[in-house]
Amino acid sequence: MNWKNVLLIGAVTLLPASMMAQANILNAKLPEEIGVKTEAQKALDNDAPLDYGYVDDRDILWSKTVWETIDLDERVNFPMYYPTDTIDIGSDRRSLFDVLLKNLKNGNLQDVYVDSYFTEKRVFSDLAATLKAVDTADYGYEQINAGEEISPEFVIERELSAADIEEYRIKGMWYFDKRQGELKYRLLGIAPVAPDVNFIDDESMDPADSKVELFWVWYPAARQILHDAKVFNQRNSAQPITFDMLLNARRFNGVIYREDNVHGDRKVKDYISDNALFQLLEAKRIKEVIRDREQDMWAY
Repeated sequence: MNWKNVLLIGAVTLLPASMMAQANILNAKLPEEIGVKTEAQKALDNDAPLDYGYVDDRDILWSKTVWETIDLDERVNFPMYYPTDTIDIGSDRRSLFDVLLKNLKNGNLQDVYVDSYFTEKRVFSDLAATLKAVDTADYGYEQINAGEEISPEFVIERELSAADIEEYRIKGMWYFDKRQGELKYRLLGIAPVAPDVNFIDDESMDPADSKVELFWVWYPAARQILHDAKVFNQRNSAQPITFDMLLNARRFNGVIYREDNVHGDRKVKDYISDNALFQLLEAKRIKEVIRDREQDMWAY
């Protein structure tokens, strides 16, 4: 097979992906037909997340579990944060938090837990106090003290939105597959982090102390949901990627803040306190240890 045939096969392979970005947009006679695929198109697409291969425990020669923080203030992580305002934008573009929250509300996302050890399960009704705060204004308390019914305008409701999410925390495992002879990474869980909804507008509270993990999602069970949600590709809007592809390909910047260790998986800030620079250096050291492990496997 010469190089011309290789290029031809590559072009044909990539052609359906470029056509699926905004399905039927050039052939639509009405705006309602944009993005609507025929049954034949759906059958040919075979659009599903790439299945994880089976990994036997005996094939794992070495592993390390790490927790990372994905700061949404960093430009490379913007695809997870935007869009925050969905009023003037199409329904096919949503932030990662909107995707998770929508599927949590409609019941499609059920494997949601309290912490990163996935021991205590939660449903959407259990998370109401975490996602929404209801307070009463001073005039409302005056009505209550006077024995009157409180007016609706004196009831203050504050609900978390995509704009309030400041970071994501992920849990994953690095492992050396001795059967394939390479170091691999498997994402296990992801959690949106935002200020406590009860103190989100309190300027007297330190923002670093008010951050809470809203919920932890068992990632393998959410892959189809994240595959159906597309991420805007600023280099080529005709070929968007999925959230599942973005996360599995590690197209983000994360900083390790915890690793599994003998001290009960303590965080980096627990043994390096009040020094952000040294905490970053420790995170880099842990990353280098993982990277060097693969090199050491081939050193005799």
